Amino acid sequence: MEAGVHEKAQHRMERPPRSLLYSRKVPCLAVGVRTPCLGLERGAPALRKGFGSLGASRREDAGCLSSATMKVKVIPVLEDNYMYLVIEEHTREAVAVDVAVPKRLLEIVGREGVSLTTVLTTHHHWDHARGNAELARLRPGLAVLGADERICALTRRLVHGEELRFGAIHVRCLLTPGHTSGHMSYFLWEEECPDPPAVFSGDALSVAGCGLRLESTAQQMYESLTETLGSLPPETKVFCGHEHTLGNLEFAQKVEPGNDHVRAKLSWAKKRDEDDLPTVPSTLSEELLYNPFLRVAEEPVRKFTGKAAPAEVLEALCKERASFQRAAEPLQPQARALLALQWGLLGTPRQK
Repeated sequence: MEAGVHEKAQHRMERPPRSLLYSRKVPCLAVGVRTPCLGLERGAPALRKGFGSLGASRREDAGCLSSATMKVKVIPVLEDNYMYLVIEEHTREAVAVDVAVPKRLLEIVGREGVSLTTVLTTHHHWDHARGNAELARLRPGLAVLGADERICALTRRLVHGEELRFGAIHVRCLLTPGHTSGHMSYFLWEEECPDPPAVFSGDALSVAGCGLRLESTAQQMYESLTETLGSLPPETKVFCGHEHTLGNLEFAQKVEPGNDHVRAKLSWAKKRDEDDLPTVPSTLSEELLYNPFLRVAEEPVRKFTGKAAPAEVLEALCKERASFQRAAEPLQPQARALLALQWGLLGTPRQK
């Protein structure tokens, strides 16, 4: 199996205005899941900064392992999002995850010489599903799949536990409510393959963090994180929807200042950020060491929140993290209103 790149900072779609105005036309990156290092294959060229006022970009052009059946291309778009293109190397069929900028995706599809047949959408938010309609228009017959009827251009609604297959690649659909009520994560693996599986977790789980709890209960979110995602094989590669790792780890350090795994990962992430390199994928086993939202039963995390029941610990963590983010990067009122509208928390004005 091969794999790709990642997002940035714990739901920084809390900076939507600039993201609405442009999409970074940065190259994607392919990464080998077999490689012992996180994120990039060894020998991959450094990613360069240089988009002026648009900020840093994390770009492509790492060599790909060719011995595996599955390859994941991770494509940076918008402010800090990632789209994914999963390629079945034998059939040359491709599946896209969370299409935000369709023309950018089609550039990669064309360059790879693959046939795009399906879009898997984790949830309905604009930065994960905004490109579905245009992509469906450009590619008639394209299947657009997800668990939420609010997903743009949805052709079929998936259910928890449903399995799909693309050549040798198996996909298990895992309903993971929390960020949204209809959030679906996708667990991919290959039969009789020594390579680790992968999970595309959207905003349900990110490196050292998770998405904001917007629509579901704390209990539902706890079950999604610990029972659904937390029970996957420990070697599972985690491909999330945003590059939020630095902010997540800074909050994790506040929660567990004595956690050496957090300290080491934060140091590593800072170096990646300086070099303009992605921090994905992580592995589930690593997340269990430094992600406070997967460590709600640990005494230091319980002590930080002042709660004992796991769901209550998680709810307190979410509130603390939201306060931490506001202090680190306050939103202007207009940006808050726009974000609420994009996430469906406000209705669109009625026409008279």
